[in-house]
Amino acid sequence: ERPLVRNTFIFGILNITDDSFSDAGRFLDPKAAREHAGSLIADGANALDIGAASSNPRSKAVEPDIEIARLKPIVAFAKKKGWPVSVDTFAEETQLWALKAEVHYVNDIQGFPDPALYPKFAASKCKLIIMHSVQDRGPAQKINTVPASVVGRGADFFEARTNALMAGGIARDRLILDPGMGLFVGTRPQVSLTILRRLTVLKSAFGLPILVSVSRKSFLRT
Repeated sequence: ERPLVRNTFIFGILNITDDSFSDAGRFLDPKAAREHAGSLIADGANALDIGAASSNPRSKAVEPDIEIARLKPIVAFAKKKGWPVSVDTFAEETQLWALKAEVHYVNDIQGFPDPALYPKFAASKCKLIIMHSVQDRGPAQKINTVPASVVGRGADFFEARTNALMAGGIARDRLILDPGMGLFVGTRPQVSLTILRRLTVLKSAFGLPILVSVSRKSFLRT
């Protein structure tokens, strides 16, 4: 069958954590992680988005050395298989490790807020996934937001952050925008649904690829 949208690129989510909201602890074991990664690729994923520290509101902090230790075996396995890899982390030490590991994407829920790291990013080849969230830093929080204002807020954030990253030497064609979903943008389902309805606005405003991170978010069930 022909895909509905030819340019759609699917990320398979692999959580190697002990407290992710949907699959806590299932893939901490490297063997289980490898098997699940293979299943995701077989089911049609174009890349693996691997997270070793949860970002839900009840998550525990994970030290970067533990995060990296969790990531190393599965990233090495995926690279050996020739599967594109995204590392989902907001820890600076882990991001720098991901650059050295030459992953294809670094995915930051904080949207790369520290200019001190920009020269390191500029010297790499990976693409950067810039996520917008209403709490700015750290895991998701339960914040009540207004649906009508969230797209404008996201656009302002992307304007400032993409300009900063490009001024830091990162080419524009390496940037991907994630407008945020679920608790990252507010407690009310209408906020996420508003963003979904307005994706074309963000697309036309910035002309950049957009990552839509709806995977198992609670607003879908609501």
